[in-house]
Amino acid sequence: MNGGHPHPELRAALVSALAERAPKVDRDRVGACFDFAAMAHGDQKRTSGEPYMSHLVEVCRILLDLLESRMDTTLACAALLHDVVEDTAVTAADLEKHWGKEVAALVEGVTKLTAMHFDRREAVQAENFRKMLLSMSRDLRVIFIKLADRLHNMRTIEVLRADKVQRIAEETRDIYAPLAHRLGMAGIKRELEDLSLKVLDPEVYEQLSSRIQVRRKEREEFLDRIMEDLRESLRASGLKAEVNGRPKHFFSIYTKMRAGRSLEEIYDLFGIRIITHTRNDCYRALGVVHDLFSPVAERFKDYIATPKSNLYQSLHTTVLTDQGEMVEVQIRTWDMHRIAETGVAAHYVYKQGGRVDEEIDERLGGFVTQIAGWQRESDDDDSMDFLRTSLHQEEVFVYTPRRELKRLAKGATPLDFAFLIHTEVGQHTVGARVNGELVPLRYELRNGDTVEIITSPTAMPHDDWLKIARTAQARGKIRHWLRERRLDDSVALGREMLERELRRLRKKPDEIPLEEIATELGCEDVDTLYARIAEGQVSLGQVTRRFTPEKEGFAERLTKGPLEALGIGRKPSGGVRIEGIDNLMVSFARCCQPVPGDPVIGIVTIGRGVSLHRQDCPNTFGNRVEPERRVAVDWNARPGDMFPVRLVVSGSDRPSLLADIAKTIAAVGVNIRTAGMQSENRVIRGVFVVEVPHLAKLHEVMSAIGKLSGVKRVERRQRLFGNAGGRGGERGE
Repeated sequence: MNGGHPHPELRAALVSALAERAPKVDRDRVGACFDFAAMAHGDQKRTSGEPYMSHLVEVCRILLDLLESRMDTTLACAALLHDVVEDTAVTAADLEKHWGKEVAALVEGVTKLTAMHFDRREAVQAENFRKMLLSMSRDLRVIFIKLADRLHNMRTIEVLRADKVQRIAEETRDIYAPLAHRLGMAGIKRELEDLSLKVLDPEVYEQLSSRIQVRRKEREEFLDRIMEDLRESLRASGLKAEVNGRPKHFFSIYTKMRAGRSLEEIYDLFGIRIITHTRNDCYRALGVVHDLFSPVAERFKDYIATPKSNLYQSLHTTVLTDQGEMVEVQIRTWDMHRIAETGVAAHYVYKQGGRVDEEIDERLGGFVTQIAGWQRESDDDDSMDFLRTSLHQEEVFVYTPRRELKRLAKGATPLDFAFLIHTEVGQHTVGARVNGELVPLRYELRNGDTVEIITSPTAMPHDDWLKIARTAQARGKIRHWLRERRLDDSVALGREMLERELRRLRKKPDEIPLEEIATELGCEDVDTLYARIAEGQVSLGQVTRRFTPEKEGFAERLTKGPLEALGIGRKPSGGVRIEGIDNLMVSFARCCQPVPGDPVIGIVTIGRGVSLHRQDCPNTFGNRVEPERRVAVDWNARPGDMFPVRLVVSGSDRPSLLADIAKTIAAVGVNIRTAGMQSENRVIRGVFVVEVPHLAKLHEVMSAIGKLSGVKRVERRQRLFGNAGGRGGERGE
């Protein structure tokens, strides 16, 4: 310690670098932040043995390299403090008190979730990325800190445990490098990819390193001659430009070799870059290159006229030299070069709250806005899907009928295009024309296509659309609509079930305090109560017992004596609860096959516990079962429980009807246990035993089958037994 400051050399070096390269930063405040972080981390050391503060200073230095004079005081402070909440006793409230809301918000954005419990590491990872992306959509500086933090961790990763090294490197390759690429930060992206490859496949990395080194001298001598010819030709044309070599990074070479190309076939191991002062000079330089060497027509790309969605701009051309060698040439301005290396960071200018400039986001293809929208419309299960699709995408450019240029992920379909235009357009899509010709919605869009969407007010999304849509944006909107629609269906079914039960009890809905009952049963509102009734999570008995006096039933009498003496064995009841008695043996009636959501009644049987029936099952009517054998039953199904139901399908015979029914059942996510169909005089009768989690899913299956051509009726099969309590009629299935 020197002059009262911990780690004086680190502190002095950082303050000096800020003074030289980012003079607008308040160095006194940054120094005070350094001292606060040093006190919080105390004697903490990295696995390498270095003081923990060395990591925080390096993160700050990487940000300084990225932003240079655009570095701001808040970002520098947040970089120094970014681990204090996660790794020390300092709280978010402490940060806000000492350093303000902005710094606290940035640190919170990069802090991993530790207070929540998750069953799987994947769930933790998804929720952490979800939180990070949402924070990024509010303030880009969050991702600047996170990428700088990850880059320094990757530079020093060799000291960690092998299993941790593998996990961090995979995460870096799959998430952080593509995220840097999506934001146009090519310099960070290249280094993250190469460091990941070095960890994940060290043998291949060393082979590439040695083989490229062997070719480097020969290739560089060849390129030096080409570059000198280019410099002379550019000078002769009156163009001021810098010409230099551009070595390809290892991960890019590795990717091409995995696609089946040998190292000798990759001609752009060392390319050439021409950097000019103006946009017009880029096109003039292109003319010089094509006059000097023969261009390869299919290898020209103009990313200046149509920039990539990560802000990248350059002219790419591949030429054939006199020696028959192909060389890739990139041409860009100095501004384009700076943006190509640092992406969105090149446009970053500190504003109140650090929000993303709308113009920048528009040039990013609306990526940041999409993140905010995705957060509203997706659930946790969609998190990694979003990352894997939207971050790894190549692009295709298509036109609207008004010749407006639209950018989509490569592989996108007209359905993706429809949702890009507007959610309402997507939801009502029935077809598409591409270049004036009708095409299926599965058609893969190509560069230059003109796309027209055909809509109908009666059209609506369905599950099959998730197999057609390719972009995370479209898939998220489809999933959101399907969830809302299913919720609406469940609410309507639950309301109908409860009203039917109230009519049976001679009660009117306005006489029942449904809001209070919903709250007592843990539901947010009455609609949630209806939905849970339909899905079997709340039984009608649980609701009606809240407003009807209870009488001592057979179950209460059972509790007063030994169950075994009455011939009733005990075992877990598996999906039902019997009037407060736990572990009572239960079998599900095969005659009516109840599922969660069905109003049910329990019938006590001899030696086999309680048999569960639907309340409308004829085998439970008064003339077949004595009143004292009836037991009130509640559903208590667990997630993952499945219940068999026998469906009878009748209609007119046609080719492939059986296959279509099976496909339809599978499409709604339901398993078929057995299936069979017979045809006589062109009339079919099929019996399908399906497994469903609750009544709402059963209704969905029956509705889907009923819409098929040739199907006239779909009904649940019920069988009448001679004795509801007899041994031959009630075997659990």
